[in-house]
Amino acid sequence: MQIRKEDGAGGKYMQDFLKKFILSRFRGGIGEIKLEDLEDSSDFEDFVFTTDSYVVTPPVFRGGSIGSLAVCGTCNDLAVTGGKPLAMSMSLIIQDGFDAEILERILDDMKYWSEKVGVKIVTGDTKVVESGIGIAVNTSGIGVRNEALEKNLEVVREYKDYPYRWIRDKGLGENEVIIVSGSIAEHGIAVMVEREEFGFEIDVKSDVYPVWLFLQHALKTGGITAMKDPTRGGIAGVLNEMAEKSGVGIVIEEEKVPIREEIKGFCDALGLDPMNIACEGRVVMSVVKDLADDILKTLRKYNQNGEIIGYTTKEFKEVVVETSIGSKKILPPPLADPIPRVC
Repeated sequence: MQIRKEDGAGGKYMQDFLKKFILSRFRGGIGEIKLEDLEDSSDFEDFVFTTDSYVVTPPVFRGGSIGSLAVCGTCNDLAVTGGKPLAMSMSLIIQDGFDAEILERILDDMKYWSEKVGVKIVTGDTKVVESGIGIAVNTSGIGVRNEALEKNLEVVREYKDYPYRWIRDKGLGENEVIIVSGSIAEHGIAVMVEREEFGFEIDVKSDVYPVWLFLQHALKTGGITAMKDPTRGGIAGVLNEMAEKSGVGIVIEEEKVPIREEIKGFCDALGLDPMNIACEGRVVMSVVKDLADDILKTLRKYNQNGEIIGYTTKEFKEVVVETSIGSKKILPPPLADPIPRVC
């Protein structure tokens, strides 16, 4: 048996890989969130902790770079638990002969976004190797409990029993509203267009962005019961994971999912499903029904494309899409990322 690239692509194959190779050997945790929960962060005391590695090709693309991804992606994994990004590590693995000007661009992007979020890079490591890796970046991050998180939990508990200290991806309940914070699929398509020659032009750039900058305000509004950022596997992967962990079904209205017409047309032409394509500055969340309009209003101050796209139910446990012609279809979890090495 050999390891395949699909085993790290964020879909069903990766879930199977983790269960066979990782969770068969390592389990448990220090706090509430265990390794076997397969969430993007774990916790200890009043902190959350995450780690990630970035191998995007090319390392600089429309709207960002591997440096943008490393800072924003790590901070986003902390933010969707309600944790305020506090500190990060930065480890670089660089190929011998790598272009120094490109490295400077990557590091400048890391500096820009870390200052924008207010997260400090406090430790790291650098290796230069002979293999054809180009550049890979590993980052770990620590987030901290904060007033916005506490406010959100206080509001949620006015409506339901919520036993968690953090926002959990398994926190969905019945009759809640599903919101996506902005238009989808732009990061994956931006990277794909940068490295391929299609013979036609499309106006697209990565949606890479630190979601804490708007989530802190949504949390202060209150009512968020579950969150996840739809990276590998896109919103199809995230919705299925959240539904399965929470034991509820999700109904999505196809016409409500925010997708730019250019992106939709591009995906149609290439046979891609935008629901499976990675975003790097978006959040999918479940919200108490009575507060959904207030949350959406807050989100739209930062992205006008935020939208209510569906609701939860206990009538079934799958993710179901109501199409524009009135039919219904199951939205399955992706097997793997349709566009590899986008993060």
